[in-house]
Amino acid sequence: MKTFCIDGSMTNMRGVFYPTGHMVLMFPTERDARRACELLRHDGVCEDDLCLARPPEFERQLNDAIDEYEDVQLPSVGTEVETARRFRHLAHQGHHALIVHASAAMLSAHVLDLLHDLPISYGQRYRFLVIEDLVCP
Repeated sequence: MKTFCIDGSMTNMRGVFYPTGHMVLMFPTERDARRACELLRHDGVCEDDLCLARPPEFERQLNDAIDEYEDVQLPSVGTEVETARRFRHLAHQGHHALIVHASAAMLSAHVLDLLHDLPISYGQRYRFLVIEDLVCP
């Protein structure tokens, strides 16, 4: 499993967290997130396409990206900042993030079916110019 690090490939042109081609799933516990990894690996997802982010690190890296953006007073046509804030809030509450590289062939519905017994707190799939809600409490 890869180490989580927000870099230029996981932000939009304004530097806001927008990992195009990835699903970001939040789980209340590390155990739940690790179980999701096991299920995805068993289903054929490559180890290199999975990344588990622990709450303090995920929150810190999201803070850096959001804080930079909040100083700029540009209008936004999207919801990427609010989505990043929601992820940050959940991380602050102790939720773990699982970031999954999602090829175009990977169906969101299939992933949700596969993980249906796990308590996903929140989830998004980032496509080019579209954030797809996966789980909204």
